[in-house]
Amino acid sequence: MGIFSSLQNCVPGVSSEHNLRWYHILTASFIGYTAICQALRFRHRNALQAKYPYKTRADCARMTVDHAFEISLMLSRYEFPLMTLRATQFALFRTYGIPTISKLLCQTGQLSNKADVSKRYADTEIVVAEIKNFGVDHERSCGATARMNYIHSVYQKSGLISNDDMIYTIALFAMEPVKWIYRYEWRDLTTMEKCAIGTFWKSQGEAMNIDYSPLKSGKDRSWKDGLQWLNEIMEWTDDYEKRCMVPDPWNHMLANETTDLLLYKVSKRMKPYGRKVISAIMDDRLRTAMKYEVPPKSYFTTINAVFAIRRFILRWLMPPRPWFLPYRTISPEPDSKTGRLHRKYYESEPWYVPATFGNRYGLGAWMNWLAGRPIPEKKFRPEGFLIEEIGPRRMEGKGMDEFKEMKERLMRAGRGGCPFPH
Repeated sequence: MGIFSSLQNCVPGVSSEHNLRWYHILTASFIGYTAICQALRFRHRNALQAKYPYKTRADCARMTVDHAFEISLMLSRYEFPLMTLRATQFALFRTYGIPTISKLLCQTGQLSNKADVSKRYADTEIVVAEIKNFGVDHERSCGATARMNYIHSVYQKSGLISNDDMIYTIALFAMEPVKWIYRYEWRDLTTMEKCAIGTFWKSQGEAMNIDYSPLKSGKDRSWKDGLQWLNEIMEWTDDYEKRCMVPDPWNHMLANETTDLLLYKVSKRMKPYGRKVISAIMDDRLRTAMKYEVPPKSYFTTINAVFAIRRFILRWLMPPRPWFLPYRTISPEPDSKTGRLHRKYYESEPWYVPATFGNRYGLGAWMNWLAGRPIPEKKFRPEGFLIEEIGPRRMEGKGMDEFKEMKERLMRAGRGGCPFPH
């Protein structure tokens, strides 16, 4: 009552009975709201557990790729959209800690300047989003895989990309969301969800013609389920990084370019602090490989506190994302006239974002303009993209026959069943 006595003194003429009545109303409303949040908070998780017949680890051995895709899609669209997105971005960033990869990207001119960095980030996010958001037999996911396979094949034929590099890349796209969700989200993944992620990305790696023989069970392909594959590829990745993630000038050059991209909307005066935040998010091995300094302990403390607060708010005070608001980064349907697709959001340069009135003259556009940041215009291809055009500038218009043949073959492959022996 001490608080409300103070309120009464601050607001003359308001009776204590009136204050007490509002206290009871507000308290009941808060308790009711939190109760509703708790009743709904695990709604998506419970819906997945009820819908799919994978209640135990033994059941996971029968998981199909189609089901794994649907479960993974629920996680990225509804349950953990932010961390899934950030983990995917960080997976790409982490590959730059391997000198063979960073050197290739710099020497081939893909990441020689800020424009190339932002375009490659946009292109990679598009390819990964198309793969993750459409079923394994869908023309959009098969088209994205076909285009990616063609681009990789050019470097593989030249001996510039090794099979180990390919395993490492697919491993990061599977592992990083699992790690980020465990570290930063309001709950951990269930066994079924982890198995779904493993099953889905194992299948995707096979569509990319990756040889898994270096994994513990890879030679005889004796994995029992997607979780075993995920655990094995995590173990292999740790050994690979110990051997190959070493300090190198190419890593540092690429890290600087990418960090500038990640801090695109941060003011010049605040950028040094932003760099330390990114360094603090890195683990020791990656930070050493990137030749970045260890930031002060206060950065680690602040980052952990921010995520702890976010975790508490989501867990206790926020209802889940409603079914009618799925998180999408790419337009769900192509333009009816051009057949092209668009990105819906951008964080640095607006590649493939439509030059609508709102995007060019809305409040956000004016704020970007005043801050000296770009808005959708011709050089960022506001007309959108066709997936077969995605990739390095020097490969534009190339590989069209290979793309068509591979896309059709993937669509006919029937990859949606259970990939594990019973």
